Amino acid sequence: MMRTLRALPALSLLPLLLTACGDEQPGAAADPDELATRAQALGIAPELVYTTDVQGYTLAQQSVGVYGDDGFSAAYVSRESGKFLQLAVDRGTLTAASCPDQPVAGTDGTSTTCERDGDTWYRTTDGHSEYARPEKDLVIRISGDGVSRDDLREAAENTHRPTAGELDTLLPSAPARGEPVERGDLPPVGDGAPNNDVGAGG
Repeated sequence: MMRTLRALPALSLLPLLLTACGDEQPGAAADPDELATRAQALGIAPELVYTTDVQGYTLAQQSVGVYGDDGFSAAYVSRESGKFLQLAVDRGTLTAASCPDQPVAGTDGTSTTCERDGDTWYRTTDGHSEYARPEKDLVIRISGDGVSRDDLREAAENTHRPTAGELDTLLPSAPARGEPVERGDLPPVGDGAPNNDVGAGG
């Protein structure tokens, strides 16, 4: 089932850009146990975690999150233009027969136009476009309004499982077991109960 991916405002992501893309990212594959621990802490299936490289675009770490039930999504922003593309990975299949019936990520449109491009599909619906790359039991999608087809293609072709170095930026460390979640509405002193005072007339 295709699920809509909420678009993220590009300008709000610019201060949060952490990792330059477009360069080779050599290194050993991420430790499977570490990847699983970090991904599952966010509700993401470890096997659906991917990253990509595309010249001029940078990962916005705050954008990393769940796509659909347990899929993965992340945004990559261009400092020069402010445009962003989104990577989304979810379970499913994509074939010549099923491609026209699946809307492009971020749309509810139908009658999708599909064009085979190497190992990927270039897909358009209602003015939106994406590259989709089917793998075994999953589909990797790269979409972005106003992003050139060349950039979408490059990002789709460069999707890969994260290396150990990439994992540190892509997924935060999981909290230690039993570690309390910090809340912003607790007073610094006292018994720790939330402060709900509203004053006169409240």
